[in-house]
Amino acid sequence: MEELKYELYIGAKPEDVWRALVSPEGTKAIFFGCVLETTFEPGSPFAYVGPGNDGDRTVHVYGTVVDCEANKRMSYLEHPGPSYRDNHEALETRVALTLEPVGETVKLTLVNDLWPEGHPSYANTKQSWPMILSNIKTYAETGKTLDFGW
Repeated sequence: MEELKYELYIGAKPEDVWRALVSPEGTKAIFFGCVLETTFEPGSPFAYVGPGNDGDRTVHVYGTVVDCEANKRMSYLEHPGPSYRDNHEALETRVALTLEPVGETVKLTLVNDLWPEGHPSYANTKQSWPMILSNIKTYAETGKTLDFGW
C-alpha cells in the first residue's frame, strides 16, 4: 500500500502550529473533540481519546511515540482504537509530522506509511487526513475550525 504524504503551508509560527497539534484545546478543535494523552517521550504510549463508540472516553487511535521535538517534529506508531477493529493490535502504521519555517509561514509535512497490505482503514484515512490538515491550518491561522456539517 502506498504511503500517504501531504504538504501544506500555514500562515502561523511553528509554536502556534505545534500548539494546535498537541494542546488539549488544539486537539479537541482539530481532531473532532479528541485530546491527545501522552508525555511525548520516545517510547511512551499515546492515545487520541474523545466522544465516540464507547462514550466520552473512546480511544480512537493509540500507539507509541517514536520521536518528538517540540515545534519541529513528532512521529508515532499507531493503531485504530479497539472499538473500530477487532484486530486493532495487528494494524500498525507510522505517522510523521514535520514543521519547517519558510519565511513567515510553516511548511507542515505529514507522512503516514508502513501500511500493512489490506489495512481496512486505509481508504478512510486517505479521506480524513486532508480534512484534519485543513482544520490544523485554519485553526493555527484563525483560532477557528472548519464546519464539515457533521
